[in-house]
Amino acid sequence: MQAAQSTIDPTEVAKFEAMAAEWWDPNGKFKPLHMLNPCRLDYITAQIAAEFDRDLRDKAPFAGLRLLDIGCGGGLLSEPMARLGATVVGADAAPRNIPVAQVHAAQSGLDIDYRHTTAEDLAAAGEQFDTVLNMEVVEHVADPQTYLTACQQLLKPGGLHICSTINRNPKSYAMAIVGAEYIMRWLPKGTHDWTKFITPDELFDLLRNAGFEPVDRKGFVFNPITWGWRLSDRDMSVNYVTASVKPG
Repeated sequence: MQAAQSTIDPTEVAKFEAMAAEWWDPNGKFKPLHMLNPCRLDYITAQIAAEFDRDLRDKAPFAGLRLLDIGCGGGLLSEPMARLGATVVGADAAPRNIPVAQVHAAQSGLDIDYRHTTAEDLAAAGEQFDTVLNMEVVEHVADPQTYLTACQQLLKPGGLHICSTINRNPKSYAMAIVGAEYIMRWLPKGTHDWTKFITPDELFDLLRNAGFEPVDRKGFVFNPITWGWRLSDRDMSVNYVTASVKPG
């Protein structure tokens, strides 16, 4: 079988490979993701529970669901999904991330199928999932439209796609690049390229063009006083998340 067209940007992959060993250090280079993770998980679990009629009070509410965490990194989302009972495949284009994720999952007693691969190659292989998590990845790929189309192909009819990214405006430049990379030094300089940021309306258009039906979007809002994140129905000026379904 001929390999699928890749949307991987080698420069972006190299950035995250250089940081791979620090994935599980809450005070390391991925501190922003550790801080954001509870807010992300609240949104993800609520959307999956609503879409598949699951009760989050159950011991393993996502049992029987096959889930792909694309751009899984060290497994910060894959592991909670596995604990909730989902059958999880974690995929990442940066090869050094995979052994980090595998070791941590083994230490945690979790069975997660981690793979060094791309969305395009998984789609070409005919893989199918009930849910695709696509968190903080789309702003790092070379061709967002082709990438999102591959994500759509990976979903079963009626499947759920959750995608988060960063808005493109002066505020996001000040917060996500100047603030996070230069002032707070949460991320290495050059982690993000502001020109690759995507507005919510642009992302909805990309999702529709890929064959999705967008159903929800919310902001992730950082409060510098409480030093925490919250979901917002209105404020999507910097970080935001969307939910879409593949028509059945």
